[in-house]
Amino acid sequence: MEWIFYPMLGAAVVIAGLSLLLQRRRRWVDAGRSLDTSLAGCRSLLALTAHFQQHRGMSSAWLSGDRSFASKLDSKGREIDALFQSLRPVARSESDKPHPCLTPNDLSLFQRRWQELREKLAGLSVEQSIVEHSLLIEQLLQWLAALGEARLEPLVGDRGARDMVRNYASRLPALTECLGQARAVGLSVVTRKTCSAVARVRLMFLIARAETLLKQAAEGDMRSVQAAGARLAVQQMAELVRTRMLVSAEISVTVAEYFAGATRAVDAVFGLIDECGRQLAGDGWSGQSGRPAGYAHSF
Repeated sequence: MEWIFYPMLGAAVVIAGLSLLLQRRRRWVDAGRSLDTSLAGCRSLLALTAHFQQHRGMSSAWLSGDRSFASKLDSKGREIDALFQSLRPVARSESDKPHPCLTPNDLSLFQRRWQELREKLAGLSVEQSIVEHSLLIEQLLQWLAALGEARLEPLVGDRGARDMVRNYASRLPALTECLGQARAVGLSVVTRKTCSAVARVRLMFLIARAETLLKQAAEGDMRSVQAAGARLAVQQMAELVRTRMLVSAEISVTVAEYFAGATRAVDAVFGLIDECGRQLAGDGWSGQSGRPAGYAHSF
């Protein structure tokens, strides 16, 4: 009977091995799909964050008396409305999970708050506008950080990749928000040609906070050319605020100059976020490499 037993045992071992390989392959493919879906959600949230920050800055200048921003505000509002569509599949996908990071109902409530802000914007002060915009952006950043922690971090295999996820979904987005708020506050200052005590304290805090977040982000891999450019742009914005807006009683910076410098810093950090996303999509999870990129700049 041994001549029957050993071939059967060998066949069973082969079948078990093939089943294990197929199971591992299936998990690998599912993880790749989950990564692509989560990164798509993060890209949409990052794009919305960038547009809301721009809308906030434009609103500050407009409410401070620069009417040239009126048409830009309308255009930016339409861009924001269009971007909500890209989040709907993400919200639907999340709603099937035990602990969703974002649901369709969450998104609908958020859109309602956004429409209410647009309707009442003309009657707000600059300070009220900044607060209202910032609350909406804070919600976007919370969703983004949740996706990073719950969906992306479990898919990466080492500490370096986890640091990159945290830069991508938490630290660097928070840095853009500090810079974005400084842009909004600073635009009201340069438009009015005066810096109130409240605005002065706020700008000092935001610039210091931005520098701290940039230092924290250096815990990840920040040695690329893009990272060096982002550091330089943030340093230049900080220098502009400190030397030409906070030290001197006379505000010599023009609206166009300040908007360009602040936007350059914000865009440079978003470019660094974009780079982190490409690396995560390419080979940042589970130590694997050679995956298709699947990541495109969306803002």
